[in-house]
Amino acid sequence: MKAVILAGGLGTRLKPFTDIIPKPLIAINGEETILEIQIKSLASCGFTDIYIATNYKSNLIESYLGDGSNFGINLFYSKESKRLGTCGPVSLLKDKLTEPFLVMNGDILTDLNFKNIFLEAVNDDSLLMVGIKNILTPFDFGNVTIKNNKIVKIEEKPHFCFQILAGIYVMKTGIFDYIPDDTYFGVDELIQVFLKKSIPISSYLIEDYWIDIGRVDSLDEAKEKFSENAKK
Repeated sequence: MKAVILAGGLGTRLKPFTDIIPKPLIAINGEETILEIQIKSLASCGFTDIYIATNYKSNLIESYLGDGSNFGINLFYSKESKRLGTCGPVSLLKDKLTEPFLVMNGDILTDLNFKNIFLEAVNDDSLLMVGIKNILTPFDFGNVTIKNNKIVKIEEKPHFCFQILAGIYVMKTGIFDYIPDDTYFGVDELIQVFLKKSIPISSYLIEDYWIDIGRVDSLDEAKEKFSENAKK
């Protein structure tokens, strides 16, 4: 099984940490970096060939991780000559990705069993399966329901639930017909193309622990979570 990790972002929301190292190489549990945790998780689920799509400080990523032998898998690297978004980098690998493959952002950590979503996608008719996550967002005010100018219901500081893209996708090779070569192109744009053409997109609800490490507070949460895991 093959997977692609998108590790070319600038990590601007985590400055000044990312002035020195790329975000995927930030240490989480005192020793292991985000990328190392992701690679080990993918390897434990049976993925044997992992492609790291790089851009920002790509030389640091490649020199730090090596060829994958330390993880018992094969690591390959693809370097963008310009920024290509979250989907464009995949087009650089289409000659290598000749079977269904998993794509994930290089700044998320999760307890998801990647093999489960992969196998479900392989057995699905869609070219694209999108991992989604339910996110509860607190609302700081009482939500009032009005009928005929009278208050009929009030919810004090309710939580609203949103389903978001979790940055984990499984794609089949036919998807390359819809991804332009050497062009900045996001997964959100790919989804819009599919919707306009009425091409089915499947979803997979991630009920496991999941976190996007985009801000300092989420980085601190991930460090606490995975440090506890390492102790256990």
